[in-house]
Amino acid sequence: MTGGRLRAALLIAAAVPFAAVSVLKAGHWRLYADRHRIELTPRPRRSCPDCRGAGGWWVGGANPEMEACGCWSDRRELRVRLLPVPAWPDDPPF
Repeated sequence: MTGGRLRAALLIAAAVPFAAVSVLKAGHWRLYADRHRIELTPRPRRSCPDCRGAGGWWVGGANPEMEACGCWSDRRELRVRLLPVPAWPDDPPF
């Protein structure tokens, strides 16, 4: 994701009212924003030759488990915690 697209995605997330939740999927990233946090998480690539966009594959055995593909699991998640906004006082201090 280029810097311009990331900036635009974060501006969109900031413009969302605090009571609403916003989820934006752009490119290979998922942007989630609510009043407590802004998260940017990677998504599997559809053009990946290993997982073909599924995000991983099942490993057989007695207890089958899903092994995550490196096209998305090796990338970092970015999280910004938003500080709570205190309520306005009834009497202004001035």
